[in-house]
Amino acid sequence: MGKVVTFGEIMLRLAPNGYYRLFQNNQLQATFGGAEANVAVSLANYGVDTEFVTKVPDNAIGRSAVCELRKFGVDTSGIVYGGNRLGIYFLEKGASQRGSVCIYDRSHSSIQEADSGDFNWDDIFEGAEWFHFSGITPALGPELVKACLEACKEAKKLGVTVSCDLNYRSKLWSREDARAAMSELCRYVDVCIANEEDAKDVFGIVAEDTDIEGGKLNVDGYKSVAKQLKDKFDFKYVAFTLRTSISASDNDWAAMLYDGTEFCLSRKYSLRIVDRVGGGDSFSAGLIYSLIKEKDSQFAIEFATAASALKHSIEGDFNRVSLDEVEKLVGGNGSGRVQR
Repeated sequence: MGKVVTFGEIMLRLAPNGYYRLFQNNQLQATFGGAEANVAVSLANYGVDTEFVTKVPDNAIGRSAVCELRKFGVDTSGIVYGGNRLGIYFLEKGASQRGSVCIYDRSHSSIQEADSGDFNWDDIFEGAEWFHFSGITPALGPELVKACLEACKEAKKLGVTVSCDLNYRSKLWSREDARAAMSELCRYVDVCIANEEDAKDVFGIVAEDTDIEGGKLNVDGYKSVAKQLKDKFDFKYVAFTLRTSISASDNDWAAMLYDGTEFCLSRKYSLRIVDRVGGGDSFSAGLIYSLIKEKDSQFAIEFATAASALKHSIEGDFNRVSLDEVEKLVGGNGSGRVQR
């Protein structure tokens, strides 16, 4: 089995302890995270040879971020050093009817100011089987759109499977800019991953009879969206996470996978949320793992959904769970009883 390469930004995460509001006291917890880094950590935890590619400053903060990835067994040999700063995001976790809040401080970060020529994709993809990125990476600027496009073209030339989580972020770019860039990039994508809002925000494809704010998701509407996406870009797979938000603390969580022939729905999990950041990334990793292992579509969506359900119980961006823990949940062991 070849390696998986992920490409994106790793950031410093600063968050109050527990459910304190920002600066309610004088302590902030410092950890690291970022969409594609989160995917890389999950896959490494499952025993997959995984490499994360980015650009970080050559200082104590950048080197600490790299060391954190290495701790999980992620290959960091393709990381470029340069620039002046690592991006930061502040997270205030929500509870009950108070939603979580993310405040970004990532302008002029090393990766945002990277040149597309910083990354030698021919060398990076040596021995690779899979390439993953998200819509967050090209949203960082025109050079990152160019870098993603060069990576996708090289991946296709080498027969490397490409996956993309649409991951629209309105704080980073407009819907118009996202549509223009992602319409080009998705021509090279084999596996498209999205949530209940991304297809609407990026491509204007709306699930009928769905009220996201009101907590009403129409599965048949998302089947139509998946089919439209596949017809538009000829994706091999289209996957949706389906989050029903009851409150910031309680969500129902499920997912769907369309393989061009059948629609596979996962079981639904009722979540009491500890930390939802990285939930979609853990889903992407679970799906990639299953497809690399050539599992059938139903197993793939069950594994990805179970992995991401577990992530909601874990503090921080990274999904610190083992393959065995995910497989047990897939097998129906979700009681939460003490393991002795």
